[in-house]
Amino acid sequence: MTLKTIRLRKGKTESLKRFHPWIFSGAIDGADPGIEEGDLVRVVDAGGNFLAIGHCQIGSIAVRVLSFTKRPIDSSFWTERLAEAYALRRSLHLAIANEEENNIFRLVHGEGDRLPGLVVDVYGRTAVMQAHTVGMHVCRKEIAAALIEACEGRIDSVYYKSDTTLPFKAEVDRASCFLIGGSNACDTAVENGLRFHIDWLRGQKTGFFIDQRDNRSLLEHYSKGRRVLNMFCYTGGFSVYALRGGAELVHSVDSSAKAIDLTNANVALNFPAVGTRHEAFAEDAFKFLEHARESYDLIILDPPAFAKHRGAIAQALKGYTRLNAIAFKKIQPGGIIFTFSCSQAVNKEQFRLAVFTAAAQSGRHVRILHQLHQPADHPVNIYHPEGEYLKGLVLQVE
Repeated sequence: MTLKTIRLRKGKTESLKRFHPWIFSGAIDGADPGIEEGDLVRVVDAGGNFLAIGHCQIGSIAVRVLSFTKRPIDSSFWTERLAEAYALRRSLHLAIANEEENNIFRLVHGEGDRLPGLVVDVYGRTAVMQAHTVGMHVCRKEIAAALIEACEGRIDSVYYKSDTTLPFKAEVDRASCFLIGGSNACDTAVENGLRFHIDWLRGQKTGFFIDQRDNRSLLEHYSKGRRVLNMFCYTGGFSVYALRGGAELVHSVDSSAKAIDLTNANVALNFPAVGTRHEAFAEDAFKFLEHARESYDLIILDPPAFAKHRGAIAQALKGYTRLNAIAFKKIQPGGIIFTFSCSQAVNKEQFRLAVFTAAAQSGRHVRILHQLHQPADHPVNIYHPEGEYLKGLVLQVE
């Protein structure tokens, strides 16, 4: 198939020569007529020399690069890239089906696996696939078939869930459905020996925040005998780990009543006799924390992204400062705070400065015990630093 061509302005090729997978609209000098969103395009420099192949899209990011070499983007391409991603997860001992210990992992992490615009999470034997670009949406059935082949029998069902991730104005069928299998798919999964209900249909992302797996495990080791407050709890992952870690009390807070129901269900799934050790509240997190009468010596702050784009950074940093300032005010002496930002637009230096500002306002002595990030199955492409989206600090407060 002959691809249509996009030509870049003179002097606008340096980022591509450094293998950055995004081409911004401002770098484009011209394009063949008839290119539509989601089309595969060939990218050339001002002299007509080949640079890359990628998916075209509408917006500030005009092309997401799939290959920096001339090659067909066909079933062999998808199988090769997915097999490469699967091999990494096998080397991390995550892709081995083990119902007793762990059967949740991220198989594809967009640019980190050289598949920009595609996310695939595995729960048991089901892969939940999300397209963030129209190009990946167009290829969804071919990718689903390649998933089955590349994973060597590890998965048997592929569920497509992109209704909230595709570009808002894209005129495509957003219906969620099983592309392959589905009759025996289970809606519970296991992480580090703990079981969780996975809401593929209505849940955020693919149904669970796998990126906090290692950080939840770390929290468990700090929980024994502590009174824990889990803010923005969503599925209650941190709460379940805290309970297993021996917390004296765990309170879970989220503004969503559905999230609270899911948290209670996950707690009951693992600790049916938990009794009064756990209580969940469907309330605004800022208000709950500000007016909390209970004394806590371990607080988790894991809010949704405060900045979806660069224009929102300043306001987001104010939000992080305010949230952490309240936590510093409430935490008991000697207490521990796990604080996070998942805003891709906010870098780790900016986030740390926001937390520093909150600490300075409190006047309390604060130590950094750990600097946290996303786990190895959410790899960061060294040529795409924007992929390092999850930042976290574990703090001790005197």
